[in-house]
Amino acid sequence: MAQQTVAEIMDADPITVEPDTDVETAIRLMRGNELPGLPVINDGGRCVGIVTERDLIIADEQGDLHLPHYIELFGGIVFLESLHRFEGRLRKAFASKVRDLMTEDPDTIDVTATVRDAAKLIASSGHNRLPVVEHGRFVGLVTRIDVLAALAEE
Repeated sequence: MAQQTVAEIMDADPITVEPDTDVETAIRLMRGNELPGLPVINDGGRCVGIVTERDLIIADEQGDLHLPHYIELFGGIVFLESLHRFEGRLRKAFASKVRDLMTEDPDTIDVTATVRDAAKLIASSGHNRLPVVEHGRFVGLVTRIDVLAALAEE
């Protein structure tokens, strides 16, 4: 028996957003369709990111946005935390477009990959959903549940 491919189990018409979609619309789509995340597709049909529930939350110990800790030394300021991390939190806090929140360059899987390949990638990456591509263009979405159901049928 030939192994099933991702093309056979994927959702070929998932809900997606564009980089310029406003954040409120993305949240409405996720909530209204009970989705934990949405692929972000550009005008060329390529998956350039994923926006998830996790991207919508500013993760911080106190739950607020604070300046990184610093010390003054010889008339200058030395930051004790990564400014890059602070800049990312700041960008998310004031995001109005999906491009400001999304996780860029997501893991993807080729449409010809086997279900077992998808299972390995999902397990190693920890993702619940993978954009499916064909020649670099987005053609669908495969979820952990899709993969588990297909493996159970084998």
